[in-house]
Amino acid sequence: MFCILIPGGLLLSSAGPRPLAQPLEPNGNISAIGIMSEEPITPIPAPRPIDPLKVRLGERLFGDPRLSRDNSRSCMSCHDLRSNGATRVSHDNGLDGSSLPLNTLTVFNATLSFRLGWEGKLRTVDLDVKASLQNPQIMGSDIAELAEKLDGDPGLRREFMAVYGSGPDTGNVVDALASFQRTLVTPGSRFDRWLMGEAGALSVEEQDGYSLFKSLGCVSCHQGVNIGGNLFQRHGIFHPLASPKPEILRVPSLRNVATTPPYFHDGSAATLDDAVRKMGAAQLNSALTDEQVSAIVAYLRTLTGEYRGVPLGASP
Repeated sequence: MFCILIPGGLLLSSAGPRPLAQPLEPNGNISAIGIMSEEPITPIPAPRPIDPLKVRLGERLFGDPRLSRDNSRSCMSCHDLRSNGATRVSHDNGLDGSSLPLNTLTVFNATLSFRLGWEGKLRTVDLDVKASLQNPQIMGSDIAELAEKLDGDPGLRREFMAVYGSGPDTGNVVDALASFQRTLVTPGSRFDRWLMGEAGALSVEEQDGYSLFKSLGCVSCHQGVNIGGNLFQRHGIFHPLASPKPEILRVPSLRNVATTPPYFHDGSAATLDDAVRKMGAAQLNSALTDEQVSAIVAYLRTLTGEYRGVPLGASP
């Protein structure tokens, strides 16, 4: 067993899945209750209500380059919401032009994970926002000085006054950005629709891929609403996988994984096919066949959800 922590102290077995009790509804679809009560993965729920004025202000800030120390980049620079919530390079560049040490994770569905970042050092979206703003390689800002800079924009100050009753400050800048980021969830994937009872949402090959995903043990680390993101793992259990450091990682979510190449914390796997084969060897000590890899990749492609009613697409 290679998964080492899950809230509540539970670890999942890599044994094969239990037979599903799947009662049919009158329309012939499988009962959503029948599927969801048996499966280790659950659909993305409806988002909690958030003050729309905070969300709108946070979205404006998310695309504002003034959040960086030298006004050269915004959150969107590394987390492109028009595509996959990240970029397609192995390592984004820091403020000084050097490569960041870890591959950029997508911001979509990050709020559903129990910790943030590859190393899981941050427990809340607010702390993640603050850390990103202050990181000298990412935004390099002093938040108090940033708030003062934003306060010099009369229109933005009026917007802060309307939402918070005061101009920009250390607390409300972070709160606005965090409020917006909590809305960055992507429901409506074909797999979620299948979990909710739409029997025809997945092909036979995709369902076979999901069965393999469970029976081979992938689901031991990738389960729950975010299909990952809720425990830590040590990588390279049986064979080396990617860069050796950091050795302990927060398991990444597989939501929208087809749109977020390259893969792994060092961005060393260019394709899903490559990532599945390497994970099978490194974490399961299994040399997967071409047929198994094809089926699992087909399943993983069903995990792409929608943002504002439009399916996510890979960056150009």
